[in-house]
Amino acid sequence: MSSIYDVLRDCLRQAEPIGLATIVEGPGIGAKLIVRPGQPPLGDLGHPELTRVVARDALAELEAGRTGTRTYGETGQTIEIDEPDVQLVRVFTESFAPPPRMVIFGAVDFTAALTRVAKVLGFSVTVCDARKVFATTRRFPLADEVIVDWPDRLLARIGDELGTRDAVCVLTHDPKFDVPAIEGALRTAVGYIGVMGSRGTHERRMARLTEVGITDPKDLARIFAPIGLDIGARTPEETAVSICAEIIARRTKRHVPSLRDGAGPIHV
Repeated sequence: MSSIYDVLRDCLRQAEPIGLATIVEGPGIGAKLIVRPGQPPLGDLGHPELTRVVARDALAELEAGRTGTRTYGETGQTIEIDEPDVQLVRVFTESFAPPPRMVIFGAVDFTAALTRVAKVLGFSVTVCDARKVFATTRRFPLADEVIVDWPDRLLARIGDELGTRDAVCVLTHDPKFDVPAIEGALRTAVGYIGVMGSRGTHERRMARLTEVGITDPKDLARIFAPIGLDIGARTPEETAVSICAEIIARRTKRHVPSLRDGAGPIHV
């Protein structure tokens, strides 16, 4: 059986995401745990519940590409402040993975709000719009990149870099922009494709997608439109929360009320 260090070495050599959790203070100091997406944890932190909770948290940190220290009780309970009657265990989790990437097409008001929420969740955010006057770093200072280009050209350049941890969000209603963005996104392995608009707007969009040859049910099932969870969002900020919540639910395979699966108006 491969050791933790063998698995870590192999994943690093193959550029596969992996997290290494180490007890740095408290009982079991030095004990290690390896986490990988879609794989059971490897290692033991001395108590099954501590191992389970740390594995869960380490996977979340790995998804966000974050490294840091968390404090637990010796049986895995969450500790907010030092409690005199609880033996503390501090665990350092090191994430070996680039942060997930979010590509937002359309330099609109909702884009700024979505960028802010996505950055809190650890995404590297790219904003793209062909309109130079709107796609500026002044309007989107939190974005990692603001690119003036057409979506099909950008996705042709970066499509091979996108994977299941990444997201493409199309926030424009312009058919010259949203259809090429969806076409390009479907050619990638990106894990989430969300498109803004009412149900009527999306019906017309689906007709245009059919005209350009996108008819495979598997492709169409990848499109989340109207975008976001059905939480009654109205403002750009609320909509951003609903979009990011849908991305999280998609990643964790939770069944939640998506606007895509509902009927009637998306705003009440």
